[in-house]
Amino acid sequence: MAKILIVYHSLSGNTKKMAESVAEGARGVSGTEVTIKTGLEATIDDLLTCDAIALGSPDYFSYMAGGLKDFFDRTYYPSQDKVAGKPAAIFASAGGPPDNILRVLDQAVGWFKLKKVADSVGSSGGVSAGALNACRDLGRELAEAAKS
Repeated sequence: MAKILIVYHSLSGNTKKMAESVAEGARGVSGTEVTIKTGLEATIDDLLTCDAIALGSPDYFSYMAGGLKDFFDRTYYPSQDKVAGKPAAIFASAGGPPDNILRVLDQAVGWFKLKKVADSVGSSGGVSAGALNACRDLGRELAEAAKS
């Protein structure tokens, strides 16, 4: 059973919708178990025991949301050399172009030495049906990578 962890932060609900679509896509791959948590809820054990991780955040002042940053702060040192190469994917929402937040999340993937396995999904000015479909595809790709 491939264990997928989705960690996100959302105040408006946009990034939460995206996280739920990532989860839907991952659950569509047989033999996949999905856990979805906010950054404030997710733990080091969640990170260490998953087979792949998706990370999502809104763009707040051209940076990730504090809830997701909290997850990174709490798990970075305890996970050193224990998650390198683990499949990862990112998604983000923004009021304007999502380029900045996607770049920040790409950096976080690098900090943890995770392996990005799907194209990033960014949504601007709300969440379109197209963005939600892209999130489902991202979830499927992540689940497939976790199983290989």
